[in-house]
Amino acid sequence: MAFTLRRNRECDLAPLSRMLPDAEIPLLNPNAKVPFDEMEWHRKWLGDREDVSFYLQDDAGRDVGFFALREGIGPEVRHLTYVYLTEEVRGGAAAELTERVEEAARALGALVLTLKVELDNAPAFNAYLSAGYEELSRSQGTATMRLDLEARSAV
Repeated sequence: MAFTLRRNRECDLAPLSRMLPDAEIPLLNPNAKVPFDEMEWHRKWLGDREDVSFYLQDDAGRDVGFFALREGIGPEVRHLTYVYLTEEVRGGAAAELTERVEEAARALGALVLTLKVELDNAPAFNAYLSAGYEELSRSQGTATMRLDLEARSAV
């Protein structure tokens, strides 16, 4: 499956609300209210000026995924947050997802990508390992991972 990347310039969260079942909100953000509260997300979760979010669209132009890149330690580091794929595209979409995340980070001038992933989410953890992320640490059931985009470009 090929995804098209669509930058969410207007910070429109209605598509995310439509594709995200209430039962899966805690998977995306365990601290968020259920049902999805767009104002809460604007205020608390994607409210930083440097947060940039993206939708993934399938071949038919339907929104089937979402992720955000938060500025890390300086603009050259981006931290991947709030990754979500609809159930219909899960399973086999990991490589495509990680490629689109890299594409988005590079477009923002990032040299490094970081993320945290739940250790009990083996498919996601293994997808990031397969994409070349290195595990930096483990704490409280999560792994912190890093991908050096600059070194990857040099290869």
